[in-house]
Amino acid sequence: MTQPIVPFFSAVGATFGVDLAACLRQVVDGGQYVLGPRVREFEAAFARYLGVAHAVGVASGTDALTLALRALGVGPGARVVTAANAGCYASTAIVQVGAEPLYAEVDPLDMNLAPAALEQALGAGPVAAVVLTHLYGQMGDVQRISAACSAAGVPLIEDCAQAHGAQRGTRKAGAWGALACFSFYPTKNLGALGDGGLVATDDAALAGRVHALRQYGWAARYEVALAGGGNSRLDELQAAVLLAKLPRLDRANAERRAIARRYGAAFAGLPLRLPPPAGDDCVAHLYVVRTPRRDELRAHLARHGVACDVHYPAPDHRQPVRRCTVSLPVTEAACAEVLSLPCYPGLMAPQIDRVIDAVRAFFSAETAAC
Repeated sequence: MTQPIVPFFSAVGATFGVDLAACLRQVVDGGQYVLGPRVREFEAAFARYLGVAHAVGVASGTDALTLALRALGVGPGARVVTAANAGCYASTAIVQVGAEPLYAEVDPLDMNLAPAALEQALGAGPVAAVVLTHLYGQMGDVQRISAACSAAGVPLIEDCAQAHGAQRGTRKAGAWGALACFSFYPTKNLGALGDGGLVATDDAALAGRVHALRQYGWAARYEVALAGGGNSRLDELQAAVLLAKLPRLDRANAERRAIARRYGAAFAGLPLRLPPPAGDDCVAHLYVVRTPRRDELRAHLARHGVACDVHYPAPDHRQPVRRCTVSLPVTEAACAEVLSLPCYPGLMAPQIDRVIDAVRAFFSAETAAC
């Protein structure tokens, strides 16, 4: 099978021009590979970047969500409100702590958790926490959602795995909730060379609980003082890479936004539902269009050398392990129609043109056939 002319992701572009070999040598020469100086330095740098007091590196984004829930004391029998169209990551964490996901509907425009649906869920019975995923790099309505959670006395967890660097006004994604969770999977806006994650908070007590939980619940070495702990540590190599890339994140996000704007201008007038224009509150982690002819368009793009993907085809409440009876028509319609186009740093102008031409050709052919 021939490789696409326009790949969906570029590992070269994701390096931001950082000398990764030098990062590796720095760690090897230092001789400390787990919870060493690079982890501490990155935690401090990322906390400053977000404008929060504390950041705790963990092994993955899913672990970050799980440990955030545990730090809040969420456990068996509790209900956690979240959306059902974000890849099952929040649902996985909720189930891991023994709690129950309570799915609320999403906004039809940005496909994030709908504030009105959340408010209805908060008024319908006890809720232990809310997980707001800033989907595709577009921040949800965090002001209204934060206010609703505060009024109900329910902690808000921001899932910022796709929103590194997004901000509303002067306040970044990750600085609104009681806790915020990040993933540094290689394809993220700020990606490592493998898995990695982080929990951010302004609350010193919560930060302390996450610190303990990421390493067996230790209060001191070999002294297990907190139940529910495990082995979830960001390693030194990943921290060194992330520390080197962090100063270049805003520039990389600007490049993503520029690609998204080019797509938006080129696709205006086509029978596609486009994402909202990419402002400061969007870092264009994914450029996601919607069409009921998704599978046809995807096949057409593949024939024209353009790779694409679907994020995410099955809503959480329709997964084989769950099969809830809840009805979420907006969520279900979105999952049936979404298609992600290439959008990443290092995507060349001719490649962007090829994506645009291929998409427009699909709909031009459709018009001609009519």
